[in-house]
Amino acid sequence: MSKDMRKLLIMTTISTIIASYIGIFVNLFIWEYDHSIAEVSLYNMSMFISWGISFTVAAKLLNQFTIRLTLAVSALCGTAAFMYLVMVEFDNRYLWIVLLGIPVGAMFGFSQASQNLSIALRGKGSEYAPYFATLMVISQVISVCVPFVAAKVIDGYGYSGSFILMLIFVAMMLIFSFFMPRITLSTTDVQDNTSTSSRFSIRMAFDRPGSKWIILSFLAAGVFMQFQNLFSLLFTFSVTQDKLLIALLNMVYTICSLLGLWVYRKIKIDEMRWLWIGMTLLAVGFLIVLFERPAALIISNLITAVGMFFFMTVWNAQQFRFIQHASPVSQASFLVWRESLMVATRCILLTLTLPLKGMGGTGFALVIGVTLVCLVSIPFFQRRANRILESSTSQIMPSPSE
Repeated sequence: MSKDMRKLLIMTTISTIIASYIGIFVNLFIWEYDHSIAEVSLYNMSMFISWGISFTVAAKLLNQFTIRLTLAVSALCGTAAFMYLVMVEFDNRYLWIVLLGIPVGAMFGFSQASQNLSIALRGKGSEYAPYFATLMVISQVISVCVPFVAAKVIDGYGYSGSFILMLIFVAMMLIFSFFMPRITLSTTDVQDNTSTSSRFSIRMAFDRPGSKWIILSFLAAGVFMQFQNLFSLLFTFSVTQDKLLIALLNMVYTICSLLGLWVYRKIKIDEMRWLWIGMTLLAVGFLIVLFERPAALIISNLITAVGMFFFMTVWNAQQFRFIQHASPVSQASFLVWRESLMVATRCILLTLTLPLKGMGGTGFALVIGVTLVCLVSIPFFQRRANRILESSTSQIMPSPSE
């Protein structure tokens, strides 16, 4: 990987530490109050709406500024989120949850926009798979260490102590943002004589052959990713609320993912086959939870941890490879619309979960059914998009005789 890609990897590591903590313990903090799926769903919905808006704002800021600014703004939003958790309480529980989701989502939105646009602009096709594979390994290590450290801090100093610890990592993120490469969309070749109003238009984003299938792929991915994101946590919380035990279970899930990495590197098969294998494992894991037993919930998380590794490594690499030869403006537009449309389908899934009183019954089975339909469709959409793009590329390439 290039020097800039390594710097991006370091920044992503810092933000992943913060995200790992938030993903588990902020959700647990909300869950412990009343064991309400609706409250956790409402928080996630607020967060992802803020995430989508912030991602778009960050992309537009990069027309004039570098990622140093947007990463610094992300760190400041993170500071606001943890200060809010430490200092603010409302009698209106739902209002408190919605307002909490706004700075958390803004932090993730500005950070993701900076990182994704930078990867698209500076990364090469051959770097995508190694980058995302390395990132998955780092994420797994973080998912072991952070929960154990955070659990010990919470046991010793309460949630407030852990919030203050996260403020230290946010400060590190802010400091490191000043040393990031000066990646921006404001260069002459990036502007490409495109007006500001049309720079992020849907036509600019999806002007490549096969784009309609890619759109369907990440619309479906938004549904299944949100189900996995929300219920993998709630499955564990339903089994235990002992923070050290939650950390231990998370470590077991990580070991399963690392096993997936070992298999991925040992067995050389077609990329699309790995996508299908990941999809199959995820589908099996989602179906197991219908047995409504604590052991089934844990087994589901074990299986989906491996499936998620295979799936996300291939899916992310294919998404970025799809736009690697597009203009920088098209790449930025694509990523903005991808994030916005995935937020929309994430929120649709969360809306379906708001009426749920527990993880069982017809309503929950319906949510799983919708998730499975979306999940199974993704490899089909990806294959169609890749074939159309490859066919189009081969047609415009000059033959050897020419």
